[in-house]
Amino acid sequence: MTAPSAPFGRALCAMITPFTASGALDPDAAGKHAASLVADGCDGLVLSGTTGESPTTTDAEKTALLRAVRAAVGDGVPIVAGIGGPDTRHTVALAQQAEQAGADGLLVVTPYYSRPPQAAVEAHFRRVADATGLPLMLYDIPGRTGTRIEPETLLNLAEHPRVVAVKDCAYDLLGSTKVIGATSLAYYSGCEELNLPLYAVGAAGYVSTVANVAPRQLRAILDAFDAGDTAGAARLNGLTVPLTELMMASGLPGTVTAKALLDAGPVREPLQPAGREATDGLRRVYEELLAATS
Repeated sequence: MTAPSAPFGRALCAMITPFTASGALDPDAAGKHAASLVADGCDGLVLSGTTGESPTTTDAEKTALLRAVRAAVGDGVPIVAGIGGPDTRHTVALAQQAEQAGADGLLVVTPYYSRPPQAAVEAHFRRVADATGLPLMLYDIPGRTGTRIEPETLLNLAEHPRVVAVKDCAYDLLGSTKVIGATSLAYYSGCEELNLPLYAVGAAGYVSTVANVAPRQLRAILDAFDAGDTAGAARLNGLTVPLTELMMASGLPGTVTAKALLDAGPVREPLQPAGREATDGLRRVYEELLAATS
């Protein structure tokens, strides 16, 4: 079967931001982790998103991270820079900064806390899209922002030449299917449990936190589906469910659980590291997945 258009690749990792033991940005560790992810099947990388602790990293750190990862993976791997925030002016400045630092695209979240109406949400995204020459991936995650991007707003924004993709965490399969069918927007699942269902109705792929630790296993699901082996894709997807559930639905943020499984330094406050019991459980389930897919 023909795969849908995927401007940033199919299998994208929402990459963690490694820190040193003292809590400083660790560009060397970031570069090594990025190179490992690409070697294990990630088509592209999303930096400074939710998993990348963007609310607690500085503008300068975001640029340093982007440059370190670009140096590590080269020019052939799409890098999408998270630049969204509650302030349109600051978001525009971050977009221009990311363009200068070598990003291939921009991940722009709905402005949070102020809960703007849909006309203001649309105006915000258009301002950012007009600020650079880079393509935008709109990040629809109302559970964190308090405001979703309604399907009608997405239909309007799809007319902008630089609005090309959506990271979908809205948990509205009907609404997503409607927009996929009516536009050329590339949909990327932002919720691992919906990776395969969204792909089956025409999504381009996923942007995954779990891919930090299981990139090969998640990509294999899409590969099986593309090969026409839908039963195999469902089986492989089922193997990842226990790890997805522990990492993303156990009450701990995905950043915390991903770093518990990686040697990537601490999380920044207000986040706190996973406890011993949670970490042991994560490692047990992770090792079971590795054994089942080796």
